[in-house]
Amino acid sequence: MCSVFKVSRSRFYTWLSEGLSNTSVENQILTEKIRAIYGKSKQTYGSPRVTRELIKQNVKVSRPRVARLMKKAKIRSIVKRKFRVTTDSEHKYPVVENKLNRQFKVDTIATAWVSDITYIKTIQGWLYLTIILDLADRRVIGWALSSTMKAIDTVIPAWKMAQKNRNITSELIFHRTGDPVR
Repeated sequence: MCSVFKVSRSRFYTWLSEGLSNTSVENQILTEKIRAIYGKSKQTYGSPRVTRELIKQNVKVSRPRVARLMKKAKIRSIVKRKFRVTTDSEHKYPVVENKLNRQFKVDTIATAWVSDITYIKTIQGWLYLTIILDLADRRVIGWALSSTMKAIDTVIPAWKMAQKNRNITSELIFHRTGDPVR
């Protein structure tokens, strides 16, 4: 085996008697500390947070080293979604006929507009972004950003902006997706 790896026999036997290197021993100790921090965090901490915790414990270590040891030990953070927004399909609002019928290819501008609301979490709280898109050229022609989901703050300002940006010259289909806006 020594000749295959081009290592002298004496070096091989010296290596056998030396045991683990200082770095290997440090890595084993560090991996145990990483496992402890990871366990306390309910398996949610990744290498940046684990590194911060180790530094708080006066362990001098870099984030790449922690990441490398976590990868070697097969320790990965479990990312949980903080929230889940679902559509209320049992609402008591009237449901209008689906005139668009999933025909999203439109040739004429200002004949089919679609709209949706998305939720954005910020430090100050939730914001709601409403956009209106013209299906003919896929351009956003109206939008509104609001801290409430009231129609007066979301859909109506976006609709007014869309009307300013596009003249409605013929019949228009306006398709809005998402939760009912109050």
